[in-house]
Amino acid sequence: MNSFQFLVAVTASCGGLLFGYEVGVMNVVLVMDAFRIFFNLCTWDGSKLNADGVNIEDKSVKDKVPFYRDLKPTDSKSFIEGFITSSFVLGALCGALLASYLGEKYGRQKTIMIGACIFAIGGILQGSSIRNYIMIAVGRLITGLSVGCNSVLCPTYISEVAPAKIRGTLASCYQLMITLGIVIAAIINAIVWYFTNIKPNDLNTPRTKIDAQISNFEWRFALCLQAIPGIALAILMSFLPKSPRWLCSKGRDEEAVQILAKLNATSVEDELVQSELRAIQEDVAATVAAGSSSVAELFSSVIRRRTFVVFFIQLFQQWTGVNVIMYYQSQIYNEMGFTKFLSTIVLPVVNNLVNFISTFPGMWGIEKFGRKTLLIKYLSVISVFLYVFAFASTWGPTPWVYQSEIFPLRVRVKGSAVGTMSNFFNNWIIAFVGPALMKMWGTRSFLLFATCCLLAFLFASFFCVESKGLNLEEVDAMMSGKAAGKA
Repeated sequence: MNSFQFLVAVTASCGGLLFGYEVGVMNVVLVMDAFRIFFNLCTWDGSKLNADGVNIEDKSVKDKVPFYRDLKPTDSKSFIEGFITSSFVLGALCGALLASYLGEKYGRQKTIMIGACIFAIGGILQGSSIRNYIMIAVGRLITGLSVGCNSVLCPTYISEVAPAKIRGTLASCYQLMITLGIVIAAIINAIVWYFTNIKPNDLNTPRTKIDAQISNFEWRFALCLQAIPGIALAILMSFLPKSPRWLCSKGRDEEAVQILAKLNATSVEDELVQSELRAIQEDVAATVAAGSSSVAELFSSVIRRRTFVVFFIQLFQQWTGVNVIMYYQSQIYNEMGFTKFLSTIVLPVVNNLVNFISTFPGMWGIEKFGRKTLLIKYLSVISVFLYVFAFASTWGPTPWVYQSEIFPLRVRVKGSAVGTMSNFFNNWIIAFVGPALMKMWGTRSFLLFATCCLLAFLFASFFCVESKGLNLEEVDAMMSGKAAGKA
């Protein structure tokens, strides 16, 4: 791998940074006092808590030093919380649908740029929301459109420009950037929460109305900040080349060979470049001979197994329960009895760092052990940190890599979109019912997810095939039964 290939892959992976920041920002924003009062998740009558989270008016309490506002949840808290959180995932589901059309018509690179701009607009809308949870939900739906579209196209783009022997590692950079985005959001918003929710200026100010607003700077700043990575990605993507496979599919072979030469740091006459070009041209010729692709083709006898596999690996990725932790971890830790400081700042940051660091073993192992092996490891871990470590190093990056490489060129974006839609549809269910599920079952909810992990283990064992070390054309041949492959 040369430096240009690495730069292209890492830059395109920054689409995952947007996804991660959006996930990470809501975990803290949902427990910001101003946000909870503004959107009627909670009310505040002026009562106060000490550093241990106990009401200082309790006669048995010795520590009477006020630290936090004592907010009371409203009856509609679980619904509004789930609605706001899940609207992002609903938008992502729609974005994944659009990705197929836009990615084929305008190309992967240009569509990723458009998606990044849409993300910035959605972030600004969220941060400028009026006192109605519908508007912030619309803003999150718009950012979801961007993330859903780019979740299809970023891994696809990387897989089409990366060399076969390290394609898995480079494609899994997308998942690494998701985890990095979560860490960045957690750290930035933990700092904001610390300075605005611990001993706030209005703590001793008399309250006349329990739903009266307090300063909303904290959550507006956190949400508007999303515009920065969105704009940055759009600018960076403008310097990257178009996918050579997409160019060949549009009859622009001269441009494609120039990009292949640049990606391989050699001349257009080099045998490596010419052999890659011939393989792509043969694939494109077969695609043209077969006519235009359609969604129905995903369920043809040749393709349907791939469609079935990517749909269910993304389904199982969500039903491991990881996003219940990522969306609501501060509230989960609080339910476990930890203080507000630990629940909101320390434990989420540590957990998100574990998530980020654990992705590196997955990036290394995806070429060392292969896709199938990583899908069936470490799924029975229950402890939160070990659980997140197990997820981030196996089921976190692997489904995104797998779905971007097992479909033929003619339906690659459509097939990848099916997997991404499955991911976000199940993510939406998790996000929407998560608060109610945790309220009803508490930590016993993870028994459900443990059962899903067992089913995921069995599915990966019997239905996934290994694509390690093969170029995209060889993967297609193996999945079509034209070459031997390892099951």
